[in-house]
Amino acid sequence: MKIIADENIPFVAECFSSIGEVKAVPSREITPSVVADADFLLVRSITRVDSDLLAGSKIRFVATATIGFEHIDTEYLLRNNIGFASAPGSNANSVSEYIVAALLSAAEKNKIQLAGKSIGIVGVGNVGSRVENKVRALGMKVYLNDPPLQRESRDPKYLPIEKLFDCDFVTLHTPLTFEGIDRTFNLADEQFFKSLKAGCVFLNTARGGVVDTSSLKAAIRSSKLAAVVLDVWENEPNIDTELLEMVDIGTPHIAGYSLDGKIAGMIMIYEAICKHFGLEVKFDIESFLPAPAVLQLEVNPKAKSEQDVLRETVEKIYDIIKDDADLRWMLDRPQGKRGVFFDKLRKEYPVRREFQNTSVVVKDVNSSLAKKLKGIGFLLEQR
Repeated sequence: MKIIADENIPFVAECFSSIGEVKAVPSREITPSVVADADFLLVRSITRVDSDLLAGSKIRFVATATIGFEHIDTEYLLRNNIGFASAPGSNANSVSEYIVAALLSAAEKNKIQLAGKSIGIVGVGNVGSRVENKVRALGMKVYLNDPPLQRESRDPKYLPIEKLFDCDFVTLHTPLTFEGIDRTFNLADEQFFKSLKAGCVFLNTARGGVVDTSSLKAAIRSSKLAAVVLDVWENEPNIDTELLEMVDIGTPHIAGYSLDGKIAGMIMIYEAICKHFGLEVKFDIESFLPAPAVLQLEVNPKAKSEQDVLRETVEKIYDIIKDDADLRWMLDRPQGKRGVFFDKLRKEYPVRREFQNTSVVVKDVNSSLAKKLKGIGFLLEQR
């Protein structure tokens, strides 16, 4: 069997070679001629999979190693008896750790004490629920909005979005949908930003299309927002560079790019294909995860606030400001090469491991600081 795979899926050739012949291809070079004689197609979020790509091909199964699958025409796959799998939740922890890093960095820059501040989470699925747990650990007051979950559960904890507008922070974690009562395309529009509390910190790690770029730029110009963190952008990879210059932290759609999350996503679609075709599962996530670069950290809380210690600890595992600085290099590129540079940052993204791989040595595992470190994902080790 022949398998065409996005080369940005780590270890894809090593893993799927147990099933068939693997050809790894750059995501934007996965074309109809490339997939014509393949049996399986493995993609990430960049490749649009629909009739334009697959008509006339031999493809029997499509999988995306990502949480979202709005880039996949699942109805076309169903009509043509083509199997499908995605990787829900695979990089959710990675995104939630990105949010922690972003909050701590933005708080330092703007002299904000996170404990006691309110945060509205729009979308409480795999990612949003993990964000909820971590920001609660930071001592923040949490307000949740998720209309589909509210209708399903009737749980009063899911609030109308209007109830989140007075929050000190608002973070988006919805899928991108274009129709129906839960349409999220340009959810954050002019009225949305006008409704936010003055001095709000706004974060988007969902999809670029959930935010209307012109409305966000107007909100920034009006000084309505204290800070803005964006990992996702409309029209990627040809993003609005004026907006990049305006935000406090900007990154190239890599919030979910921890190595742990990427490998988890690959294993999820590998297992799905094996199950679909009755094949033996020969690998699991431990088959490919290397030892972390930082096994243990010691913290010195003397003469520092807990928040400073948390930020410095997080930075030793994930330095979000470096990702921001790397993206801003695109401003020095010619206009026509900026999109290529954006893609290159994603393709060549360095290894990033999740907090759970690192033990933090503390004097008292029951201290407030230790509980916060554990709450955001670190292991604890008593000195």
